[in-house]
Amino acid sequence: MFKTNVGGIDRVLRIVLGLALLAGFFLNADATYRWAYLIGIVPLLTGLMGSCPAYSLFGMNTCPMKKG
Repeated sequence: MFKTNVGGIDRVLRIVLGLALLAGFFLNADATYRWAYLIGIVPLLTGLMGSCPAYSLFGMNTCPMKKG
């Protein structure tokens, strides 16, 4: 369905960043711009799926090359 274009380290960083931002959403209940933490959904999902639409758009790929 999706072409994998996000490599290992990139995936881990996206997942960690996404989880950290979502944690900020739940921990800062009285913050004025609390909703801005929801942007963490994007890196979390792209990290979990291993595919980034922006990378596809710009022709980028951080996956290691397959030998064959």
